[in-house]
Amino acid sequence: MKIHREGLATILLTFAVLALINGAVFYFLGHMPLLCRIVAAFSLVLFLFIISFFRIPKREMKLDESLVIAPCDGKVVVIEETYEPEYFKDKRLQVSIFMSPANVHVNRNPISGQVKLSQYHAGKYLVAWHPKSSTENERHTVVIGNGKADILVRQIAGALARRIVNYLKPGMQVTQNEELGFIKFGSRVDIYLPVGTQVNVQLEQVVRGGQTVIATI
Repeated sequence: MKIHREGLATILLTFAVLALINGAVFYFLGHMPLLCRIVAAFSLVLFLFIISFFRIPKREMKLDESLVIAPCDGKVVVIEETYEPEYFKDKRLQVSIFMSPANVHVNRNPISGQVKLSQYHAGKYLVAWHPKSSTENERHTVVIGNGKADILVRQIAGALARRIVNYLKPGMQVTQNEELGFIKFGSRVDIYLPVGTQVNVQLEQVVRGGQTVIATI
């Protein structure tokens, strides 16, 4: 397991703040050893929890040009036909994956191809499962296209996740399962597929980024 580069500053800041708090507690309240131990234990659990946000576990990635692979870890919360207003401006098949704070937060390219759109949008911070979060929350939309299909992937911030990172630029050639970006502290990723695409997942199914097959194209 590795630690993602996006987490280094947060981890160092957390360590410094917790060290300062524990130093102050032990200095001023050293005559209360039980309280000092409780604070130290809580600090350790919190520090390890923060580190877990930025973990990148070692995995065998699935590579197949005929498949759409999960761009993130999480649970499938939406599978439906809907109107996509930003790029396609027509009906698409939407598959949405909710990322909890306990999930791995790195996002990956679901297919290989050329980046046709990479657009950031400022917005609100509604809870990730809110129906309007796809269009009103802070988000970043990318479209990757190849000879088989154009796939839209939208990273969506939530009530807790307040930082979206995206590494793609229009015109780039990207490879399936390479890093697309990162959403700090979880949230949601929407995938928009052509109507009629064979979906290989079900509602409430837990998926793993880089491994679970979302659809067949």
